[in-house]
Amino acid sequence: MRTHHHRTWNTFLLALCLLSIVVAAPAAVAQRPTGARLWLPLTIGGRGLAYPPASPTPPVTPPSPPDTPVVPPSDARGYPRVHSPHWESAVTWEEASVFWFGRITPSENGVDVRLGSTDDALLVRLSIYDRLLWYAADAPSADALTQWDAATLYLDMNADPAAGIGEGTYRLTAQLRWWEDPAPYQATYRGANGAWQAADLGAVAEAGYRGEGAPNSGAEARGWALTWRISFAGLGLSSRPADGVRWGLAVAVHDRDTASAPPNPDVVWPRGMVPDAPQTWGTLSFGLPAAPRAEVAASGTVTVRHGLNGAVVPDGHVGGGAVCGDGLDFWTAWGEANYAGAMPVNVQNQDDIADWPCFSRYYITFPLDAVPAGTRIVSATLTLRQMGSSMPGEAVPSLIQAFSVSDDWDEATLTWNNAPPMRENLDRTWVDPIPFPGDWSALPAYSWDVTRAAAEALAAGQPLRLALYSADGAYHSGRHFVPSDTEDWNATNRPTLTVVWGE
Repeated sequence: MRTHHHRTWNTFLLALCLLSIVVAAPAAVAQRPTGARLWLPLTIGGRGLAYPPASPTPPVTPPSPPDTPVVPPSDARGYPRVHSPHWESAVTWEEASVFWFGRITPSENGVDVRLGSTDDALLVRLSIYDRLLWYAADAPSADALTQWDAATLYLDMNADPAAGIGEGTYRLTAQLRWWEDPAPYQATYRGANGAWQAADLGAVAEAGYRGEGAPNSGAEARGWALTWRISFAGLGLSSRPADGVRWGLAVAVHDRDTASAPPNPDVVWPRGMVPDAPQTWGTLSFGLPAAPRAEVAASGTVTVRHGLNGAVVPDGHVGGGAVCGDGLDFWTAWGEANYAGAMPVNVQNQDDIADWPCFSRYYITFPLDAVPAGTRIVSATLTLRQMGSSMPGEAVPSLIQAFSVSDDWDEATLTWNNAPPMRENLDRTWVDPIPFPGDWSALPAYSWDVTRAAAEALAAGQPLRLALYSADGAYHSGRHFVPSDTEDWNATNRPTLTVVWGE
């Protein structure tokens, strides 16, 4: 059971006002680091930036499509599952689906992955938070790409992931580079008879870094980005797969921290992923998730909120919190910071890798024991009340995404480095920037449909575990919400789960 510290109204407002001042100052400093160097192709992301270049013209005779190029939705591919948006024209990375993995330490990398598709290509962007950047200054061989800072993407178009490495499976590897010709720094493969064979897939990979330390200098940077544009024609398809089609998806990030020492262990998604075993990979589902259809008529409604009818609803954010990790060493302490009892909680991400100390994810768990036994969930809605933003006068709307989470966690020990990965992205909502509130009785409310996750949790006898994050591109993307830990006078503004149930 959490402990609430009782304060008077005036003391509480004074503390929050001071907090809003503290939030703005470090954010402004951290979000535009003095002298930080940038080398990122404009195609990598951000509203209004250039559309990724067209893939090279495929061979006159395109590769034959696999036996099952497009598969209907099935349960053969499970979780974690990433539903990806379809862009009809320009790529808007801030509207991409996002997931995360890895840890941030002096020798380990954290990773955000954004993805989506156009009519003719799958686009995947990795933001890799890496202290020391090293790549092969001399053009590497294909076999040596993974010995430096690089990443590998795995795709499987087969309906049955147990089929192994064969027709319909693909591997793409690309290494960090600076000004060099990109061709030697990437390689693509097609599966055949249990092995990988080099193949021209017509894919384009672009890389860039961010931070004071240039690659191969031994000086500290903030990280690097890698973007793939993978044409469907190069995969043997005549068009984008239909919404609901599921592929296998996996990612491995390779890391090296000196010119001469061997590379560090790979960090992979999903956990336990084995490169040559597609049954250990995650799932890419084309199209955003459809709203669940009610299978029973509504019979009643349950409201779950911390303190209401004795409910305990732990929550917390990880990463930079609401102050961009102010006062923390970003490589040794930031990833281990715990913010139990923080007010407000923050959700933040952006395109500029140098600002990852400001990034923040939010977690919350709702008990479902108030839902009558033997009933089924018709709908479940998460509602948060917003109480501010980072630099609201300069910010733009932020698309915040809701995810289900499988693993349990403890508010007193929750950190960026031990926070659970996503299970599935569920819904997304645009959240406007606002100043610190003047009227606590009229805070803006934002909601996410979490019906699918709630129904699965109820059926499994588990609480509903959720996370919020964004794929934002713009500066000042932080959105501040009222947490469960707010004082009792503000209880109606606490995070709320509204469950409609039926029999």
